[in-house]
Amino acid sequence: MPHSYLQVGEPTLLCKNAMMNIENTQECFVQLWRNLERTRRLLGGQYKRFCIRNVLKAWFGYEASDNLIWEVCRRCEQEGWNELPSLSLYPRTHRELLRAIVSVRLGISYYKVDLKALDKAYSIAFPKCTPINVNKKARKKNSDE
Repeated sequence: MPHSYLQVGEPTLLCKNAMMNIENTQECFVQLWRNLERTRRLLGGQYKRFCIRNVLKAWFGYEASDNLIWEVCRRCEQEGWNELPSLSLYPRTHRELLRAIVSVRLGISYYKVDLKALDKAYSIAFPKCTPINVNKKARKKNSDE
């Protein structure tokens, strides 16, 4: 069933994350990045705000309790109702969100999420976008001269 015909409260194709085994691996991160972009388009098509609360509700359905949403927001230091910026323009905001989701779902520390794999997954999921760590590479080149 196409997304445009979904009714409110009806399970979406994006809810497969609830069934998907979230892991601290690059392959899982690629899927999460792609699902985040799909969710952005889905919520835009439904005239809903692209915010952390709505992303978690779309991905996890009834599992997205207020406690889960609060914990994800606390770990990524963002507010649940604030509109998230564009993925291609501000990927670091979304990287922190995905990092928080993975850490909460796996019950691990926020700092134990494999950040290199998460950044590499972004480059795989969005090959035409600027890599997340382009500033670090530019600083290294300038310091070498």
